[in-house]
Amino acid sequence: MPEPQPEDHFTAVYQAHHRQVYAYAVTRAGRQLADEVVAETFLVAWRRLPALPMATPLPWLLAVARNVVGERYRAEERQQAVAAEMRAWISAEELSVADVADGVAERAAVLTALARLSDDDRELLTLVAWHGLSPGEVARVLGCSTATYYVRLHRARRHLKDAMSAATEPELPRPNVRLVPKESIR
Repeated sequence: MPEPQPEDHFTAVYQAHHRQVYAYAVTRAGRQLADEVVAETFLVAWRRLPALPMATPLPWLLAVARNVVGERYRAEERQQAVAAEMRAWISAEELSVADVADGVAERAAVLTALARLSDDDRELLTLVAWHGLSPGEVARVLGCSTATYYVRLHRARRHLKDAMSAATEPELPRPNVRLVPKESIR
């Protein structure tokens, strides 16, 4: 009897256990995130197909789904912690500046823009600006080459500039323009 092809094995596992993994994801993460959790779970299963048990894959799949949900919660907690820290910095800056108008507006715009960036962009920019690491050191921290670091730095700076522009541009009301036919102007 020939051994099943990897694609066939994966397809069989997916068809047999998709509903169970989805149900588990709904109970752990809610309906809004369940599809994403299931997709990530089966992506891990595909990437680690040789590690997927042939006889009883469901416990393995549920363990992966559990890890995916845990990572999502940890990422959300990190986002909230960063946002709270930035709000605290804004409050501390407002209290420590003699003339509030001098420093608060710019610092608040920068921190608001930083909060809007992705975790990767924010990490890269803070490693450079706040921690004072050299390009080689930042590349080692991020696990990339120095050339890749420079590309990512360029993109992160562009994203920060765009986010700052969005944070400082006032929302202008749209004019209520009514076109009148030429004949009625006389």
